[in-house]
Amino acid sequence: MSTRIVVVGGGTAGARLAQRLPVTLLGEESHAPYNRVLLADVLAGRYAPEVTAVPGTREPARLGVRAVRIDRAARTVECADGSLVGYDRLVLATGSNPVLPPLRGLRGALPAGVHPFRTLDDCLELRSVVRPGVRAVVIGGGLLGVSAARALAALGAEVVLTQQGERLMERQLDVQASALLREHVESLGVEVHTECRVSGLRQRDGAVTAVELADGFVLNAQVVVLACGVRPRVALAREAGLDIATGIVVDDELRTSDPYIHAIGDCAEHGGRVYGLAGPALEQADVLADLLLSETATAGAPAPTDSGPRYTGTRALTRLTLGGAQPLDLAAFGEATARPGDDVVQLTDATRGAYRKVVVRGDRLVGGVLLGDLAAVGALARAWEGDEALPEAPLLHLLTHDGGS
Repeated sequence: MSTRIVVVGGGTAGARLAQRLPVTLLGEESHAPYNRVLLADVLAGRYAPEVTAVPGTREPARLGVRAVRIDRAARTVECADGSLVGYDRLVLATGSNPVLPPLRGLRGALPAGVHPFRTLDDCLELRSVVRPGVRAVVIGGGLLGVSAARALAALGAEVVLTQQGERLMERQLDVQASALLREHVESLGVEVHTECRVSGLRQRDGAVTAVELADGFVLNAQVVVLACGVRPRVALAREAGLDIATGIVVDDELRTSDPYIHAIGDCAEHGGRVYGLAGPALEQADVLADLLLSETATAGAPAPTDSGPRYTGTRALTRLTLGGAQPLDLAAFGEATARPGDDVVQLTDATRGAYRKVVVRGDRLVGGVLLGDLAAVGALARAWEGDEALPEAPLLHLLTHDGGS
């Protein structure tokens, strides 16, 4: 391939593209591309850091080097060390940054003991300071916060999980599933506080000592983990004059407002949506790889065509495994909370701690939740991702991998 493809970012999306195409990959982190989904297991000690390495990627041209400027006219990327990298196609896979909440005591540099949980370095730093008996407070009860709390508990820390919303993982789970998840998290020794707003941090000699809640309650803490979500990393694109909404705006060819620049993964916004999940990032990378290969076959012309690879969005399924004496598997997709007129089927097995639910609107499967028993998840995922009319059969068959018998 004669087309010079430069990828900025060595996360999930960038690494996948590097598996598919010969590219120059500029990775800001010093580590080779790795799977962020496994970071909680590394923190818990279940996996060694090297297990997270993405297999099959070509050796990146440079690691530990930050891209600081795009010259669209010259088609070059300037790096922090002053070097220039030329491109015919530039792919921005800059990912996202952790959200730092507006708390008293959290301005400028993070106090000692306060950690984001986004990168492998974050994970390794946390691992180095957490010991049995350490008092740790996790701020944020979404997918990332629950994963972090589970991992810290596995290390023997005394963990408190705080969630501003009414329940854990409220974006993915319905009320019953969230209640079951909370029971499981608490069975791991984690103290859970919902409807609980953190207002500030207390420090002594530059190190965190406690977390203050809006109601005046104080949680002593030697370690604080920030798991308050992420936002697309768009500064490089904005400074280059590309169209930005929440993320870098792309079309169905994952092309930005500059026809020679694409964006994929957590930094990209397609159809008004930023996904922030591994599944969509991988799908976007695959579509873009096919697109660039097809352009290469037509002399690299960047103009849109009437046919060829297109990205039309991803119907993303969330999966999580929580460890402990009795591990819990969880899967959620689509709309887990029914609207008036929807058909709902739920199966609960209190003895096995299993919960399964699907929501059907008309003749379409629109969402579901499974905890404890994921035997039916494959069939459900296919029915949902295909967005096709369901067969005329009892809804019970959707939740039973044996056809409901």
